[in-house]
Parts: sequence; C-alpha cells; structure tokens
Amino acid sequence: MMRNFFAILGGMGTLATESYVRLVDKATHAHQDQEFLDYVVFNNASVPDRTQFILGQSTEDPFPFIADDVKKATAIGASFITLPCNTAHHFFDRLQALTPVPIMHMPKEAVAELIKRYPVESHPRVGFMGTEGSLNSGIYREGVEAAGYTFEEPGETLQKEISYLIYHDVKDTGVLERERYEAVLNAMLTQHHCDVVILGCTELSVFNEAFPMPDLPIIDAQEILALNTVSRAKVLRNPEAQERSNF
Repeated sequence: MMRNFFAILGGMGTLATESYVRLVDKATHAHQDQEFLDYVVFNNASVPDRTQFILGQSTEDPFPFIADDVKKATAIGASFITLPCNTAHHFFDRLQALTPVPIMHMPKEAVAELIKRYPVESHPRVGFMGTEGSLNSGIYREGVEAAGYTFEEPGETLQKEISYLIYHDVKDTGVLERERYEAVLNAMLTQHHCDVVILGCTELSVFNEAFPMPDLPIIDAQEILALNTVSRAKVLRNPEAQERSNF
C-alpha cells in the first residue's frame, strides 16, 4: 500500500534545501526507516535568481522553472507541496493557481508563529532579515503589519551585511562566519530596537541551524516550515487525525 507523500521545491539554494530536509528529518523523531516521512525533493538549482529578477537586475524569470516543478509534483500525486525559499513566495499566488495541491506558505506560517510566541503587546517591533527581493515584494511586511506589529527594515548598510551572509557565506563559499552573523543579529536587536527578528531567508536559516541562539527572540521561517511540514505529513498518515485537522 502506497503512503501519502509531499513534494519539496528546492534548490533555491541547495545548501538551504539540505538544511530544511535535515530539520524535517530531525523533527520527525523517527526510530526506524519506516517512521521517516515520505517526500520527493526537486532540487532545481537551475532556477534563476529570484531577487535579481524582482529588482529588475535580470530578465531571467524564475516563475516558469518553479511552475514546472509544481506541475510535476502535481502529476506524480503529491499530497501537498513545500517551497523552502522565502523570496520565491513573490510568485506564490500564481504557483498555487496552477494546482489543486496545497502549497504551504512559509511567510504566513512564520507570522502565525510570531503571533503565538511573541504577542504584539510585549514585542511590537519586528525586524526582518532576508533578501532585497523579499523586502521589495513585501511578502513579510504585509502579514507583520496586518497583525499589528511595526515592521523594521535593516536599512541600506545593514542590508549589505545581510546580503553578504546570504550570497557570499552560504551560496558562494559555504563557509559560515559566525561573528558576522551575530553582529548583524545584535544590530537588529539593539541599534534598530527590535523586540524580535524574523529570519526570512533560508540561507540565514542555515546559520541558525549551525549556530542556534535559543535565548534570542528569533523566528526562523524555515524552521517553522519544517515543523509544520512534519505535523501536516503525520496527519496524512493517521486518517482519524486527518478528519480532526484543518489541513
């Protein structure tokens, strides 16, 4: 008997996708092969840079590449789809329109967790760390502000440091500079007076996996997606739980 499986639209970038898969496997708490989840990974490293396209720095449109993966995931019978690239959510509505299979929305899931962990009454200022493409798209600002928080951008100087972490440390060299990462986080929390910081780029989630700082008020979007992915997949394995679920 075949079991339900989900599809991961990865490769944006590959090291971040590997991190997401590790988080999913760890959160599954499996004790034997058969207890791990069933999933298919599309590591489509050929997807053009999302930020460059959004900012008008490139004419290479990422949408057809991701759309092709959505169609393939639908054709092979995936029960749901995950998209572990925050910036790619700029195309979310168009991608979801291509398929009846639900695609999990990482920014919305991160904001929902933000509301649970850090209520607006006690943590009103929310800093954002991600790509310039995500900032330009407003994929986090809209949800954060709709929930009543103040959305704090890093500013030009600090954004350059964030982009360096994303593009140089992770995408280029794969050598993570802990000191630089910690300095940027501290700058968001102190200089920008943020009560909580959203890590809204999966490359930054690679840093959080390597150098976890549980004492700091951080919402790691990829970590939240991984935890919710596991919950959703386990519901599919249990028909009774599926009936009680909102999924």
